Amino acid sequence: MSSPEPQTTLVGKNVALGVCGGIAAYKAVEVLRGLQKAGCTVRVAMTKRACEFVQPLTFRALSGNHVIVDDYAPDNPDPIAHITFSQTVDLLIVAPATANIIAKFANGVADDFLSSTYLACTAPVLIAPAMNTTMWEHPATQRNLERLRADGVHFVEPDAGEMACGTIGPGRLSEPDRIVAAALEILAASKTKDLSGERLLITVGATREEIDPVRFISNRSSGKMGFALAEAAVERGAEVTVVAGVTTAAAPDGVRIVKAISAEEMSQTVARESAAASVFIGAAAIADYRPVQRAAQKIKKSDDSITLTLERTPDVLSQVAAARTNGMLVIGFAAETENLVENAQQKLNAKKLDAIIANDVTQPDSGFDSATNAITIITKDDNPVVLPTLSKREAADRILDVILQLRCPKKS
Repeated sequence: MSSPEPQTTLVGKNVALGVCGGIAAYKAVEVLRGLQKAGCTVRVAMTKRACEFVQPLTFRALSGNHVIVDDYAPDNPDPIAHITFSQTVDLLIVAPATANIIAKFANGVADDFLSSTYLACTAPVLIAPAMNTTMWEHPATQRNLERLRADGVHFVEPDAGEMACGTIGPGRLSEPDRIVAAALEILAASKTKDLSGERLLITVGATREEIDPVRFISNRSSGKMGFALAEAAVERGAEVTVVAGVTTAAAPDGVRIVKAISAEEMSQTVARESAAASVFIGAAAIADYRPVQRAAQKIKKSDDSITLTLERTPDVLSQVAAARTNGMLVIGFAAETENLVENAQQKLNAKKLDAIIANDVTQPDSGFDSATNAITIITKDDNPVVLPTLSKREAADRILDVILQLRCPKKS
């Protein structure tokens, strides 16, 4: 059974996946893939018996990382892997977990890599047991389970059904999508205030450049994406100020709003507010041009055509990037209709940004005023990350995850 697309997305989260010996070991491959679809980086540790069911090469090919079975093996690149492996992850999952490994964990036995990793782990632990029904129901196993629950270990209870041995009852490994869902729930809860101390300044909506008292040049922007970013950042502990142009979306609670209708007003407001910001996100659709002269009175419809002379507006994003201090991160947006990655990459480099969020606005589910967005996240040092179509709130969290990575690369 293949895992459905996870609804929670967690770019930058590191997960350790422990695989024990048992017929259900093949399902750990699906757990790995489900976690990767959610944006997690996964490293795998296997017991020696697990290698008799699934070869380490399978997990290495899928994860892109060395698979550790024995930390004393000559090919192991890290001599203290059980420490670095366990203390640089956000979650340790063991699936399938045999009665033997559960007994080791419960009693503090550390006679192989996986059991040593458990004792050294400072992250939450999620265990998905798989064993014969009689072994599962044995008082010794139940005592071990209760001890681990008292220690704060999370469990995905096994399913009931027919075992490989023919026994019918509880003990079969839960489905991979349930294990992935439980893991994502733990990871989502653990990042609840991960932006505490950050002060975000976000531009939102469209600007208006007046032609006369009744007409203007503008862009098609509702402000939904910018406000989704603001809402997500507040929930994750950040202090947020929004410089808002014209919007049709509702502003979230807990956000300080400063209005700026024209590009010039937005430029001046951002220059004033950015001194206190640690992260700037330019999500507004700022008009690139404005009339050189604004007519004092309404232009009458007297001629078949008129000519407007336009001039460039201030480049707010470039100005912020050039003037930044104290490690400010500057994130831009690129709404494109062709050559999405190439054009966004050029903008990233030209404006000296830390990251840029590109989206093809010709797509029906990724254009202006849509509830969803299909974005590509491009940073200076990594390959573009192409995301599936997500709600703008989910997309906002993915963008904030990348900002967290940029801020704390070693932790992420």
